[in-house]
Amino acid sequence: FIQNSSLWMHKKIHVGIKSYKCFECGKCFTQSSSLRSHEKTHTGEKNEKCLECGKCFTLKSTLWLHQKRHAGERPYQCPECGIQFMHSSELKRHQMRHKE
Repeated sequence: FIQNSSLWMHKKIHVGIKSYKCFECGKCFTQSSSLRSHEKTHTGEKNEKCLECGKCFTLKSTLWLHQKRHAGERPYQCPECGIQFMHSSELKRHQMRHKE
């Protein structure tokens, strides 16, 4: 890490220090940015808009996943059979079937 503050923020994740609390539901977070993103789930605020279809999202990460659908991206490939998936969770679920 370039800055000590960045290292400290990273360490907080591992030791479980969650200094930022949501007043609405009590959930705690290690970073203030995570709390701000979470708070949008309570307000229903949807500022992240897909330029392709106009659909709006609360989180940038959700918009990013949505945009992958438009692009047809399937970056997660099963090493056993070659089937490709959009989400890592889909690949993991699929790989369990190979073990059955």
